[in-house]
Amino acid sequence: MISDILPDRRSRHSLLIACCIGLRILPLYSQQPAAASPPPDAPQSASSRNFIARLAGFYRDDWFPPHQTVPAGPAATLAPSPPRRGLPSPLDSPPFPNADWSYGGAPVIGEPDGNAYPLMTALHPSGSLPRTKFYGWLAPTANGSTSSVTNAPEANDVYPNRFELNQAVLYIERLPETVQQDHFDWGFHLTALYGTDYRFTTGKGYFSHQWVDLHRQYGFDPSLEYLDLYFPRLGHGGSNLRIGRFISVPGVEAQLAPNNYIFSHTLLYSIDPFTDTGAMLTTKLNDRWLIQLGLTGGHDVALWTHDAKPSLTACVDYTTGSGNDNWYVCANGINDGKYAYNNLQQYDATWYHRFNRKFHLASEAWYMYEREVPAIHPGNAAAISPEQGANPALCRTAELRCTAPEYAADSSLQLELSQHSYLAFRGDFLDDKKGQRTGYATRYCEGTLSWNRWFGATVQLRPELRFDRAWDVRAYDGRRRHNQFTAASDVIFHF
Repeated sequence: MISDILPDRRSRHSLLIACCIGLRILPLYSQQPAAASPPPDAPQSASSRNFIARLAGFYRDDWFPPHQTVPAGPAATLAPSPPRRGLPSPLDSPPFPNADWSYGGAPVIGEPDGNAYPLMTALHPSGSLPRTKFYGWLAPTANGSTSSVTNAPEANDVYPNRFELNQAVLYIERLPETVQQDHFDWGFHLTALYGTDYRFTTGKGYFSHQWVDLHRQYGFDPSLEYLDLYFPRLGHGGSNLRIGRFISVPGVEAQLAPNNYIFSHTLLYSIDPFTDTGAMLTTKLNDRWLIQLGLTGGHDVALWTHDAKPSLTACVDYTTGSGNDNWYVCANGINDGKYAYNNLQQYDATWYHRFNRKFHLASEAWYMYEREVPAIHPGNAAAISPEQGANPALCRTAELRCTAPEYAADSSLQLELSQHSYLAFRGDFLDDKKGQRTGYATRYCEGTLSWNRWFGATVQLRPELRFDRAWDVRAYDGRRRHNQFTAASDVIFHF
């Protein structure tokens, strides 16, 4: 009883007044009850967490998926992608780098952009992602080699027996909507690349002093800067006009790490063109045929350098109705062919063949040359001073200049083991006839076995074993060896 708890009369009187006031006020608040406080261990919503917590949560859920049928967080609110226009994608990606047979100089016309990246998801917790996206990756590497001076012409692990950062890359990108054919659309792309791989994208006039003049191990290169203009009614399947600096169009391989089957590159990749500056029109005639026509300033040079000259690129791409075979043939950077900084005249063909959804072949062959290359003879300096950053050639004794050709071919087999891994084996041949591209007039070959493993959708591990041989001279490890063996790997951490 109250009299037992509060024996004092004045205290009992005060308590009764307080109770009466409380009973009078209580109904006023009961009309709008406050939300119940969550228990201490209840998870916070994505929008209520700070940026770092949301980013960490993305990786946690990617590496250790929650056991639920409905995805949590921003991914649950993303609008579904429109259906693909054209033939079905022939490959699974992941684990393969691309779902489509690749061509350069344009986005995949008819392919929707349904990608959600860790950085963008953390920046936009509501799940309503803008079309302009920020994303990229870090790619540290390690290799052990029988060489001690250099692994060249092997790429991209040129520096032997060390850990290094090959690529730290940031993309800013807006893709044009090429699924629809109702209205004009546009996109753009900017790339910032830092690491040892900058040497493989360096273009004369784009901060090129870092490599051409100083030969720095680490450097920065703005590898890609272009504008995409999509014209839906030009050609039966639509057309894309790319203007700016872009990856040289032909080939199985690409300069950016995630776009390749294997960590190290073929011998032919290490000496072919890397980037072009100009305009490239890509027209999809129908689901099977695609044509390209481009005008650039030549390979690996900015338009404002004295090495730039008008150069033509023309390509044809054909895919069978089954999607099992694709041929992509290009004449790339064609002009007078006279010696200048990387003024390579390149004729390239690639062939993809799918045995089934899990097993496919990717092959490439090309012929390149330059005319009037300054001569150098063993033990003698060049009679004519060569272009800075470009090699002379081993011409015949009486020649001051000569034509320097190269032939190359490679083929790789890829076997999908699971949604997260595949095996790849590659063979590669290069004949540097006059030594103008590698510094040695010799035939080369290499064989590489690689295992590629995804962890979630954000981390790739790509260990490999590789054997190289120069047949005619000791071209490895600074003229010391005919053969070279390397064990290497990179890790690609996407953000």
